[in-house]
Amino acid sequence: MAISTYSDLKTTVANYLARSDLTSQIPDFITFAENRLRRDLRIRQMSKLVYATTTANVATVSLPNDFLEIRDLHLNTTPVRALEYLSPNIFYRNADVTTVGVPAKYTVLADDFQFAKIPDDAYQVRMLYYAAPAYLSDTNTSNAFLANCPDALLYASLGEAEPYLMNDERLATWAALYQRAIDSINASDDRGEYAGVPLTMTLARR
Repeated sequence: MAISTYSDLKTTVANYLARSDLTSQIPDFITFAENRLRRDLRIRQMSKLVYATTTANVATVSLPNDFLEIRDLHLNTTPVRALEYLSPNIFYRNADVTTVGVPAKYTVLADDFQFAKIPDDAYQVRMLYYAAPAYLSDTNTSNAFLANCPDALLYASLGEAEPYLMNDERLATWAALYQRAIDSINASDDRGEYAGVPLTMTLARR
């Protein structure tokens, strides 16, 4: 059976578990599985490009609500200005955190990007980041996880179900299948993104 919708996934989970009495629980298993994939998986189909605008004399811009991990951050000026990421510790020791001017560095603190220098004007910031797909539901019947890695989502859902069913001997099976799927997805994604690009060495700090 092809797994192309949320309904398909719920049916497949029930079939694998050989249970017809888990209608209320299976959506929870799937949600827990999605949480796991949000932590474990980074594929290009999760990438999102958005723009925000700084405010003069304000050092921060809020992270997008679906933010998982930054890939790249630029000021959308002419020419485009790359922003260098620093860890919070290095940021506060080495960046111009109290100077007002054109931002050159940034860090991530709680729910914000923080810039140094503090922006002296309204700059458009271009963010490329990994976004958390919206959770599956009866009204949101597909997302990046279901469309691109239904096997990993299925195995993660089954792994979440077994402790509830007190069937711990199956946990290792689903965990192994889940990890195999994740490794295969990551390898495939790397090939798709970098296979045609000559290898070069670039020194960068993060």
